[in-house]
Amino acid sequence: MDASHRSDDEQAARWNGPSGRAWVDLQGVLNEMFRPIEELLVDAVSAEHAGRVLDVGCGTGGITRAVARRVGHCVGVDISGPMIETARARAEQEGVPASFVQADAQEYAFEPGVFDAVISRFGVMFFSDPVRAFGNLRSTVRDGAGLRCVVWRGPEENPFMTTAERAAAPFLPELPARRPDQPGQFAFADPQRVHRILAESGWAGIDIQPVDVVCALPEKELVPYFTRLGPLGTVLPGADERTRAEIVEAVRPAFDPFVQGPEVRYTAACWTVSARAADAKVS
Repeated sequence: MDASHRSDDEQAARWNGPSGRAWVDLQGVLNEMFRPIEELLVDAVSAEHAGRVLDVGCGTGGITRAVARRVGHCVGVDISGPMIETARARAEQEGVPASFVQADAQEYAFEPGVFDAVISRFGVMFFSDPVRAFGNLRSTVRDGAGLRCVVWRGPEENPFMTTAERAAAPFLPELPARRPDQPGQFAFADPQRVHRILAESGWAGIDIQPVDVVCALPEKELVPYFTRLGPLGTVLPGADERTRAEIVEAVRPAFDPFVQGPEVRYTAACWTVSARAADAKVS
């Protein structure tokens, strides 16, 4: 098995296991925390009057439903079975024109040329072969369709996102290291790399701009957040109760600079990525 297939298998196992279930359990907190980013994407796709939109890495479907309410039908795709199941149930409860596919967007055989736009909030950084993945997404949109993604800039600009692993490092030397340009949260930190990926996969008019977004979550949700998500969420389930308690005791004070009374606030340093599907006849 080559490295790309191992990576795909690891992602599937992760998002269909504890990480996927954590996102389901914390969906309310996460949707509210990332509400400003949702608004950026929904406003952008609404301005284009897109009739049929594909939401990549849709998770529990919050943005998919928001787009469906605003512009019409939206399809969400995600590799996580638990999150897709939740997304479908929420869409049915709310009666919005959204549908969902559990699949790896890098490989899935989408119907050609049916979408008017592709969007993603933090859902495109996990592909083992991003050129292939964005080429596959290009194949499912019409010529000239828009691409709108929000991805993370580097870890050095997002200290909130690495606080837990830095504080827990003395207790958990086996924590997986962040690897630049490998599938993961900061895989698209380098805008030149992102530009190259898109240009090689059939997209033109590429524009990558920095955006700083203030995000917040209730302080009472902070411990569930850092113990169930991110690197700690991958290793704490296997830790004994004493070790877990020691880690929480060490990590929680590290977040004090972000705590403002009953709320935790931080700045999400991101890139907004936009592009157009190049004309298939001349690309």
